[in-house]
Amino acid sequence: MKIWIDILTPKQLLFSEPIIEKLGKKHDLLCTSRKYVEISKLAKICDFDIIFVGKHGGANKKTKLEASIDRMRKLFRKIESFSPDLTISFCSPEAARISFGLGIKHVAFCDSPHANAVMRLTLPLIQKLLIPNIIPKKEFSRYGINKKNIVSYKAIDAAVTIKRKINQNTSLPFKNNERKNILIRLEEEEASYASRSSKIIPIIRQVVNEYSEENIVILGRYNQQIKNIQKIIGKKAKMVKMSFDGKHLLNNTDVFIGSGGTMTAESALMGISTISYNATPNIIENFLVKKYLVKRETNPKRISNYIKKNFQSTNNVNQRRAKKIVDKMEDPIQKLIKVIKE
Repeated sequence: MKIWIDILTPKQLLFSEPIIEKLGKKHDLLCTSRKYVEISKLAKICDFDIIFVGKHGGANKKTKLEASIDRMRKLFRKIESFSPDLTISFCSPEAARISFGLGIKHVAFCDSPHANAVMRLTLPLIQKLLIPNIIPKKEFSRYGINKKNIVSYKAIDAAVTIKRKINQNTSLPFKNNERKNILIRLEEEEASYASRSSKIIPIIRQVVNEYSEENIVILGRYNQQIKNIQKIIGKKAKMVKMSFDGKHLLNNTDVFIGSGGTMTAESALMGISTISYNATPNIIENFLVKKYLVKRETNPKRISNYIKKNFQSTNNVNQRRAKKIVDKMEDPIQKLIKVIKE
């Protein structure tokens, strides 16, 4: 069987690794992505065989539309030539439209029903949708896919990405081994579901002022975003782009402060002390908060106190709690294989 896999984000790339490893043994695979800095760097780190077609459209609706139209035009020729029997994506609008137009069956994964625009553009056109069981099917069926075509698995996606092997060859931005490592992840600003928030600015100010003696690394996404933060903090913390193996980075982190997305979930399931400033409220983050794996907080002073308490503690309760939860989760890739067979 010929299978086309369309991968649009770093998380999707990491989640795709075990899919490619298992399906690649029996099937002919074509993996595509779009030009996007974090994807390009991660693909290089992971030595990932992927074809880049088109580019990320940025924050503007018009440029998103133009980029999508251009990408579809370029993908159409490649996919028609490859002639796949099946498409696997993570609700890629371009993959949905092309698969529908060429009559290719399309199976998708998704844990982000809050991505309203993407859901509306993809779900009515796909044949099967695989989702974490903690998300009610109605969160997706309201976009136009029948509940009987939604398959739940007993896991969250971060449980897959944290199990992969660490690339030890990548350097780390933490410079002084005698200090504690605080990692702060800036929020997504260019996704269609994002709403720009200033929650993180006062948090960063508080942390860099109170913990200047520790290793503070701020992980940015976009050049302008990084420049804006750099103006505020000066040299009090290290500003970097995501050019690291995320698991390797988290493995050396004492406290992680995230926006509530992918790295927040990975950090939590790895048993790291994790704070979410909840920039994009979502069901996965809510689940992790209820399981006491994530501390949701936006008050800078309370976040600072939480960090202090963590540094003083020698208890590894987070790791034990995380392991217990991860051990109960199933492998979504096995569910995918079952769906393909059916």
